Amino acid sequence: MVIADMPNADVCEAAWRDYGVVIACDDREEAAQVSDEWACEHVQVQAQDLAWWKARLRNYGSLFLGEGSTVSHGDKCSGTNHILPTKKAARYSGGLNVQKFLKILTTQELDVDASLTFSTAGSRISRTEGMEGHARACDWRLTKYFPESDWDFNVYQQKRYD
Repeated sequence: MVIADMPNADVCEAAWRDYGVVIACDDREEAAQVSDEWACEHVQVQAQDLAWWKARLRNYGSLFLGEGSTVSHGDKCSGTNHILPTKKAARYSGGLNVQKFLKILTTQELDVDASLTFSTAGSRISRTEGMEGHARACDWRLTKYFPESDWDFNVYQQKRYD
């Protein structure tokens, strides 16, 4: 996927140009330290030894482990809260919940079978909401894990007649 292919490419290009950053680390411990320092709203880890990352990382709004899970799943259908800390607030807070004064860490890790359910729902919900990047993250998993299926990623909206 490339930014130019997105329906809102101008917004995506401006966000990457004005706020995008790549940080190269020497090892996973340094990467974890940087991640905890930045305390991002969403952290996606695609690496070996996901258990190490889950045990090591401490400061994030929501953690997505492995290529099977994506922000789209957390935002749209896996049950974790969509209201997450920004501006490094994940150093002391988790997603909004009734226990807002406790730090709650949320994690998603889906196997291939679960990805069928979550990515199918996440794709359509995201696309209906106009969140094409989220939809395509789900689409990618569906086409990778279920290549024998003929996927129709169009969203048909029913017209309302008042």
